[in-house]
Amino acid sequence: MSLTVAEISVRYGCTVQGDPDAVVERVATLEGAGPGCLSFLANPKYRRHLAGTRASAVLMAPADAENCKVTALLHDNPYAIYARVAAELCPPPVAAPGVHQTASVHPEAQVAGSAHVGPGAVVEQGARLGESVVIGPGAVIGEGAVVGAGTRILANVTVCHGVTIGERCLVHPGTVIGADGFGIAREPEGWIKVPQLGSVTIGDDVEIGACTSIDRGAIDDTVIEDGVKLDNQIQVAHNVRIGAHTVIAACTGISGSTRIGRRCMIAGAVGFVGHLEIADDVVVTGQTMVNRSIAEAGVFSSALPMDEARRWRRNSARFRQLDDMAKRLRKLEKKLGRGDD
Repeated sequence: MSLTVAEISVRYGCTVQGDPDAVVERVATLEGAGPGCLSFLANPKYRRHLAGTRASAVLMAPADAENCKVTALLHDNPYAIYARVAAELCPPPVAAPGVHQTASVHPEAQVAGSAHVGPGAVVEQGARLGESVVIGPGAVIGEGAVVGAGTRILANVTVCHGVTIGERCLVHPGTVIGADGFGIAREPEGWIKVPQLGSVTIGDDVEIGACTSIDRGAIDDTVIEDGVKLDNQIQVAHNVRIGAHTVIAACTGISGSTRIGRRCMIAGAVGFVGHLEIADDVVVTGQTMVNRSIAEAGVFSSALPMDEARRWRRNSARFRQLDDMAKRLRKLEKKLGRGDD
């Protein structure tokens, strides 16, 4: 597929600087681009590659146009426009409708005629697959699960019984949706399992990265609202609710019954303790431990930056002394207060 610069500008509201008839067929980085390539500049650290790029056209903000020697498409959000154009130039493979001969589909499952069920996949009793659904090799769609139209479930994904997934979602390989949450009760002689009787409800236009786990609810459902984007290797515990259009980066862990608001941005390796309420439009930076609820929008951090090892060890020792130092300071302040009297 190919597009002209003029077609892109009209479709996505860009201003053209240079040749509107330039044709692009593929995407590339500024440094690696050649003729026929569309590139973009969204991060200032890559401006040094702009002058020497051989791309046929570059998407960029108007402020960078002065330094561009090739055709430019100017927009205030060049990265978002790049994402849309790249999706047109490089669409995902089209899966032919039908059920592979090695797949196992229960006679009481409902599979739309336009759906694709790949090699070795399993679709259990009562499951429902909507129009143009793609089920990848080795994936399992559990009893009574529902997969909405246009959703793609890639290789070796497990969708457990009773889970509902909306339309136009994308679930990457190895993910498990609807396994039991970590519910156990203590008795004098040990632990007993608490039945996990809820399910998982996922909205429309959700993307879930590889090897992420989303546990089913203990009684009510775990809920992932519309437009949420989850990275790889995230743990979402039972009865968590993630608000619409929130994005969460890799290796984050969310403990049970925490509710995260809409349009939040959670960086990598963040930890949430259970039963928290996180407001809409909250940003949490990488490796933060969120141990209390957040009532208002803002940017929150708790991780300490890297330091030279010997200095870090000295400071670490001082951290352990902070409580004692604070007590001594309070005593000193009281003495000074009495002296003033």
